Amino acid sequence: MKKIIFSLLFSALLTFTLSAQNAFYDFTVTDIDGNPYALSQLKGKKVMVVNVASKCGFTPQYEQLEALYQKYKESNFVIIGFPANNFKEQEPGTNEEIKTFCTLNYGVTFPMMGKISVKGDDMAPLYLWLTEKELNGVSNSSVKWNFQKYLINEQGVLEEVINPWVTPESDSITEWIERKK
Repeated sequence: MKKIIFSLLFSALLTFTLSAQNAFYDFTVTDIDGNPYALSQLKGKKVMVVNVASKCGFTPQYEQLEALYQKYKESNFVIIGFPANNFKEQEPGTNEEIKTFCTLNYGVTFPMMGKISVKGDDMAPLYLWLTEKELNGVSNSSVKWNFQKYLINEQGVLEEVINPWVTPESDSITEWIERKK
């Protein structure tokens, strides 16, 4: 009887964990132009989710993010930028102003989403999923600053959280992108 109960509990936990991890694809966010952007269209791709800001010491990472995107976009890799004004009001602009800034100053072509909150009481649902183990099935984290990176594998599973000060060109990121399944 104990084995049956244990087996049922283990099966339920495994099912919850797998469904929590794959929930990444259940989100639809809003792009910078105000259009729905279903994350389900990214199935089979490695995804870097990064909160960005235009008036931050890390803002030059936009250039590195774009270079990384250009290098690997044909290899089933995508970057999704989420402007956020959570840290010392370093992203005060509107979506239109942010888009213009990113395009003119850094030539950004990777998908940019509409401005959201990445922490606090008004945290966007995707970021709640990214930061809560009970939702993502992998780990708890907190968004430390602008340009924190979340690495999602081809199955929609959160694999790693990269601190803001680690540049997009770092070996740990490029090795993750190049690693085969």
